[in-house]
Amino acid sequence: MARLTINGKSSEVNVDPNTPLLWAIREQVGLTGTKYGCGVALCGACTVHLDGRAVRSCVTPVSTAVGKQITTIEGLAANGVLHKVQKAWVDNEVPQCGYCQAGMIMAVAALLKDKPKPTDADIDGSITNICRCGTFQQVREAIHAAAKA
Repeated sequence: MARLTINGKSSEVNVDPNTPLLWAIREQVGLTGTKYGCGVALCGACTVHLDGRAVRSCVTPVSTAVGKQITTIEGLAANGVLHKVQKAWVDNEVPQCGYCQAGMIMAVAALLKDKPKPTDADIDGSITNICRCGTFQQVREAIHAAAKA
């Protein structure tokens, strides 16, 4: 058993300590906003925050997350109000199929926490998530919009 704090709530998960955090979040806790994409930390669909830092949950063992604050896309909004990145995503019509968007939003939220006014070079260096629909121009516009919010 491992005790995880996800979106401010404590959950006990009965998994091997080496189980990827992604599967504990989805299968044990039932939060399905975090997506499985590649399984090797390349695409970013599984991005969550671990103590405020963006991590790829498909390769992060549950044992690494014990005692830390985990935030998923379901926990990003506060009191029914969208996070500024989520709002910028809607306002800039970023999603196409939407599959990668939760991970992308989580990566961008972490970037803006560290660099409130990122340059295009900051974005290129930090946001390595893959969008198969190719919405990268809308993503960049939404990041800049969120930075101004």
